[in-house]
Amino acid sequence: MSARKIKNDIYSVGVIDWDRRLFDELIPLPDGTSYNSYIIKGSEKTALIDTVEPDFAEDLIKNIKDSDITDLDYIVANHAEQDHSGSIPQILEIYPNATVLTSKKGKDMLMNLLELDEDAIEVVGHEDNVSLGNKTLEFIDTPWVHWPETISTYLKEDNILFSCDFFGSHLATSDLYVADEDEVYRAAKRYYAEIMMPFRKVIKSNLEKVENYEIDMIAPSHGPIYDNPELILDAYRDWTSDDVKPEVVVPYISMHGSTEEMIDYFVNKLIEKNIKVKPFNMSKMDLGDLAISLVDASTVVLGSPTVLTGPHPLAVYVTYLANALRPKTKYASIIGSYGWAGNMVEDIVGMLDKLDVELFEPVMAKGKATDKDFKEIDRLVDEIEEKMK
Repeated sequence: MSARKIKNDIYSVGVIDWDRRLFDELIPLPDGTSYNSYIIKGSEKTALIDTVEPDFAEDLIKNIKDSDITDLDYIVANHAEQDHSGSIPQILEIYPNATVLTSKKGKDMLMNLLELDEDAIEVVGHEDNVSLGNKTLEFIDTPWVHWPETISTYLKEDNILFSCDFFGSHLATSDLYVADEDEVYRAAKRYYAEIMMPFRKVIKSNLEKVENYEIDMIAPSHGPIYDNPELILDAYRDWTSDDVKPEVVVPYISMHGSTEEMIDYFVNKLIEKNIKVKPFNMSKMDLGDLAISLVDASTVVLGSPTVLTGPHPLAVYVTYLANALRPKTKYASIIGSYGWAGNMVEDIVGMLDKLDVELFEPVMAKGKATDKDFKEIDRLVDEIEEKMK
């Protein structure tokens, strides 16, 4: 892939990673990803906005040369994570006089992660401007999207926001701009759910900052460019709000069928009451799909058997992740079974310290569920229905 023109003297020079299926050895990437990088040629100076994963440095260098630049004055490092900053050392080898522009925290991180020379880095602050001649870069502090040092760069004359991970989507596509809005919306929501959701409140304040600017395009560092920025701005307004939807998410695991029987009954009772419900079998699910469902749902009910004296290890993992992702969920409960004894409920509740939820009385069956246990599930369904009114 070569450089692609966005507007006069503005080029996309990043790369597409069609085959990547895991990020940070944790996050599934069913649709691959891209590492977006941009060249801006002013009448006096030229800037590179972000770089790419170091394995793709040669592709980036080729694309930069395809954009017909003769020299590079600035490398803007919006974010120090290596999929955006990792090729800076190789770029500096070719353009040794270029200055790296980044935040104060970004400078420390780039020196630690990439061993960059301190003299090659210049710190920029919130609303600082750097002139390229007939084009001007303005920097916006947008921390915790999703690291503390992150900034965004606004090209004033062209109304383009280079937002790095902010508004991104892990999506490998040949489309330079958003073509399939439904596809990109889902990819962006997955990205938000897996990466951004723990920082929802600060992201909401970052969103308010960028909305002070006139934006014609949003050019993130993953996924296609938004030439209709309201698509992603509206989505983030929704996702970062305190509003939840009347939906119940049910991650569950069962060893000998008892918990599964109870979950099946619970799900069917919710359906009978026209309450939207989404069960996830932990042994078969995609964690990203679960994370997407957690963005909006008002209620989470975890199903697990007791292993020894505590929850099933997969239930522990999902509980840990839910607590780390900090969704805006308002209600929670537990359905499960045990053989002789255990502290499953106490263990799970103790792991949810970062969630501000109201806990409905759990339903725990000793062995196979009895009529009394199913009546307790009816009670739980009625309580959920009442809250959803």
